[in-house]
Amino acid sequence: MLVYNKNRKMLEPEEYTFELQDVKEPNLLRETFSYSDIPKIAFNNTVVPMNPPENIWMTDTTFRDGQQAFPPFTADQISHLFDLMHRLGGPNGMIRQTEFFLYSDKDKEAVRKCQEKGYEFPQITSWIRANKNDFKLVKEMGIKETGILTSCSDYHIFLKLKKNRRQALDMYLDIVRAALEEGIVPRCHFEDITRADFYGFVIPFAKELMKLSKQANMPVKIRACDTLGFGVAYPGVALPRNVNGIMYGLTHHAGVPSEWLEWHGHNDFYRALTNSTFAWLYGCSGINGTLLGIGERTGNTPIEALAIEYVAFRGDHNGMDLSAITEIAKYFKTELKYDIPNMQPFVGAHFNSTRAGIHADGLLKEQEIYNVFDTKAILNRPPEVAITDRAGLAGIAYWINTQHPNFKDDDKKIDKTHPGVVKIKEYIDELFKGDRRNPLTKEELNSLVEKYIING
Repeated sequence: MLVYNKNRKMLEPEEYTFELQDVKEPNLLRETFSYSDIPKIAFNNTVVPMNPPENIWMTDTTFRDGQQAFPPFTADQISHLFDLMHRLGGPNGMIRQTEFFLYSDKDKEAVRKCQEKGYEFPQITSWIRANKNDFKLVKEMGIKETGILTSCSDYHIFLKLKKNRRQALDMYLDIVRAALEEGIVPRCHFEDITRADFYGFVIPFAKELMKLSKQANMPVKIRACDTLGFGVAYPGVALPRNVNGIMYGLTHHAGVPSEWLEWHGHNDFYRALTNSTFAWLYGCSGINGTLLGIGERTGNTPIEALAIEYVAFRGDHNGMDLSAITEIAKYFKTELKYDIPNMQPFVGAHFNSTRAGIHADGLLKEQEIYNVFDTKAILNRPPEVAITDRAGLAGIAYWINTQHPNFKDDDKKIDKTHPGVVKIKEYIDELFKGDRRNPLTKEELNSLVEKYIING
């Protein structure tokens, strides 16, 4: 049968009928996931077409998944981060939604504080188990959409839930019907999708969800969860690890609209951002992440990285205030006492800082030589130089001209050949001949500028 694909504007054969394969024993894909060794990446050389949606955005799980591996936030801390998230995402909803737990009094207090702000974005959603009783909490809080845990690999169905595929599918469909009857948009979290039988469970399940959606005339959303970070985006990788193939299969074979799809990745194999980017490219509108990438084990896809990636893809900020990224990092560091890795892009202390004299010399002449973009204008973070015995004359002069209040104006800047800069360098070189290893502090440098330049 030929079917017209309105997205690709062409007739295509509808070649396959996908039905649930209700196996008696779990298929744990042992050739790929032996457990006693590193998971293997198999290729079948099947390449699917790139198909980015017209609109792409981010969704957030800082207050749900992020908190599962973080000291619990207070309601006031969540409220403040929600304000910063709203500012970062902007009025066009680039951070479309954020999800909350609803189980404790603290959870509910945080939701109410955020609801009272009246922001259109991020929309407040929740997360519940596949349990009808949990819907009472959703209704009580006046929430219009909720995530529902619908694990889809045999690892979870057989080994955790102690069910077979038919029993799991029936249980999931039952809870989705209950949500639709209550007028609540269900968002099914396809947990562990990168170890699931894609054509034997994932696609048949998704097709059943689309039938329910049509019957109820309501969206039924799907969050594809790469629970252990097994997803791979290389061309021609075999399913179920192929991120591109997962997006193609859900949109093409199951008929899930791109705007009802999300990708939720973890960073166990350093692929969280790359996999998220490819999910966008191959048909997924929403990418789920957390502020600074916090989350279980190696964490989630960082929201701030997705924001930067969006601008790189689409060529505009679409209302986002990227300077909020710096404020978010400061809040995590000062209020939440979170030790951000120094080298973490966009938020780490050394993101746009150098200790190398040759790099500092380039910054002194023209920032663009050694800075990835205008970090002062975009992130409100001017490039910095950490002063050690490696900084050289150029590094010291650059620090003075950008950090000391007496020398920030263009007509007051000093050159690296200034006698006072030479004396400061000589002092620092002697200092590091001893036991000194850490860069000089702002106070130490200000004192040296006072001694050798202002009063020198």
